[in-house]
Amino acid sequence: MKITLPVDIESQPSDSSCGPTCLQAIYGYWGHQVSVAEIIAQIPQLETGGTLAVQLACHALQQGFEATIVTFNLRLFDPTWFGQPGVDLSEKLRSQLDQNGARSQRFRLATSHYLQFLSLGGCIQMRRLDRPMVHECLRSDVPILTGLSATFLYQESRERSQPPDSLGVTCLPDDLGGSPVGHFVVLSGYDAEADRLQVSDPLHPNPNSKWQDRQYWATFDHVSASIYLGIVTYDANLLVIKPAAK
Repeated sequence: MKITLPVDIESQPSDSSCGPTCLQAIYGYWGHQVSVAEIIAQIPQLETGGTLAVQLACHALQQGFEATIVTFNLRLFDPTWFGQPGVDLSEKLRSQLDQNGARSQRFRLATSHYLQFLSLGGCIQMRRLDRPMVHECLRSDVPILTGLSATFLYQESRERSQPPDSLGVTCLPDDLGGSPVGHFVVLSGYDAEADRLQVSDPLHPNPNSKWQDRQYWATFDHVSASIYLGIVTYDANLLVIKPAAK
C-alpha cells in the first residue's frame, strides 16, 4: 500500500523558522489559511533560535485544533508516568522542576510550555515509534509534524552558531566544535512495500544531494532514528494536529 497526502509546504524563510513553516503546511492541509510570517510573529523564538514542538502545539490549540504530542524525550518525561492510570502530568512536571530547578534554561522553558499545553487541553503520550502507529495516522489522512535531528537526517556536519549574516545564516558547519541541530518536517505519506516515508521538508535546498525537492522519500528506519536522536535538542516527538471533534 502507498499513501501520499496533499501537503503543500513552503520553503522556510530563515534557518530557524522550520517549525512555523511546517505548522503553516498543516494548517493549510486542513483549510486554515494563515501565512508563515503571521505564525512566526505569534510564536516567540527561543533565545538560541527556533521553536519547540510544544509551542507549535499550543498555537494550534489556540486556533481551535486538537493536538497530541507523542514524546520520546526522556529529558523531560519519565516512562513510568505513562504506564499507570491517574498520573497527573502537570503535577509531575512541576515537581520535577522544583527538584531540578538548576537544569538548563531550555529545560525550564520546555517545562513551562508543556504545562501551558496541558492547561489548554493538549494530550501527551509516550508510545513506541513503530510502523503501525505511523501508518495508522497517515492512513486516516492525518499528516504528522515531527521534531528530529537534522544532523542525522541529512548525515551532515554538526554546526556552530554565529551572528546572522546578510543572508540570515546563523550556523556554520563544524565537525569538531559544532553541536547537533534540530529540525521540523512533516510526514505526509508512506510506501509499505518499499518501507519508506514521504517527508515534506521546508529546508530547500537541503544538504543531502539526493533530496533536492521539498518532498522526498526516506526509509522508515532512517527517519525513525532521526526522530529518536532529536532528544539531543529537545525534539524527539510527533505532533498530530487535526480539527477538533464537533
